[in-house]
Amino acid sequence: MNTSIYIAKRYLFSKKSLNAINFISGISMLGVFVGSAALILILSVFNGFELLVLSMYDTFTPELKIEPALGKTYETNTAYFKDLRRDARIENFTEVLQEKVLIKYGKSQHIGVIKGVSDDFAKNRALDSALINGSFKLKHNGEDLAVVGSQVQAYLTVNVSDDFEDLQIFTPNKKVKNASNPADEFIVRAIHPVGVLEVHQEYDDIVLVPIGFARDLLNEPLKASSIEINLKPGVSLKSLKNELSKTLGKNFIVKDRFQQNELLYKILNSEKWAIFVILTFILIIAIFNIIGSLTMLVIDKRRDIAILSSLGADNSFIRNIFFTEGMMISMIGCFAGMFIGLIFALIQQKYGVISMGQFDMIIDSYPVDLKISDFVLVFITVLVISSLASFISSRLSIKNITNLREDL
Repeated sequence: MNTSIYIAKRYLFSKKSLNAINFISGISMLGVFVGSAALILILSVFNGFELLVLSMYDTFTPELKIEPALGKTYETNTAYFKDLRRDARIENFTEVLQEKVLIKYGKSQHIGVIKGVSDDFAKNRALDSALINGSFKLKHNGEDLAVVGSQVQAYLTVNVSDDFEDLQIFTPNKKVKNASNPADEFIVRAIHPVGVLEVHQEYDDIVLVPIGFARDLLNEPLKASSIEINLKPGVSLKSLKNELSKTLGKNFIVKDRFQQNELLYKILNSEKWAIFVILTFILIIAIFNIIGSLTMLVIDKRRDIAILSSLGADNSFIRNIFFTEGMMISMIGCFAGMFIGLIFALIQQKYGVISMGQFDMIIDSYPVDLKISDFVLVFITVLVISSLASFISSRLSIKNITNLREDL
């Protein structure tokens, strides 16, 4: 064993002449322990919330989305898109035609979004979990049907059990301008609502309809707003995205889920990093107690330092003793804190001990998602801060060595 490490270990675990040194060392270790455990728990909870929120969005967000770089719509009846539809890597290929419309139900009216989707859209099994009323079917016996978002249902008081009341969808007629009859400036189509979806506020303001109905309403018989693609298990998303981007060129934009919800991802990440920085500052204060602990230890071991120096120990050797002790204090606290943080996180993940405290929440207890990267991040953070604190302390230990020799 390295001599400086051996001496540092003896200094750490042996009883000092001044009990205050043991107490300060314990406080330093406890501070690192609490800070490390808190970082692991907070990061894991934020991971859990991030996973929860994104899973809600993923219900309605495809893995890949192809949009036009310019304009609102583009031609989808091309040879390339026909081949892409038959690609063995693709689970479902959905053509989408989307536009803002005026929706009327009974005497109520609301401006929302109509989203026409091709048949593959219904293959998304996750949609059933978002259905809060009625059934999810867009066609029955050749009749076009609609599924509305919860906001539309709330604004218009839509009753999916009423077989006699239809939604009236209004959109401007692009072919008519300055008509003598204002009613001629709008295209109106009726469709019956059969279900209500609740995903997220951003997506709850839509009316889902078959794409044929949307094309007839919007007078777009061949074009689509976007193509939504979900892949089969095991298919590389990044590889297919790069392939599509390269083939389609600058006229199209291929977006993954991150790009489709870029603002959401940025908000979640910024909140997580803000909390991490705040807790890191607390951890810095705790770790810098090591300076006080080692300074007291240097005072207590003045005679030992002078003897080691007289026996030929150079300044580097003496610095290593106190640097190593500072690192031992930090690393013991860090590993113990991460271990306890892991145990608490696993307990919360399995049993949900700490509840959200409200009965109308989506989940009952705080969600937890453990990531190895968080443990690495906490370890590196503690390592860097403790190295700096230990270096400062070790530099103080070699001051006035000449005077100490004279005292012997």
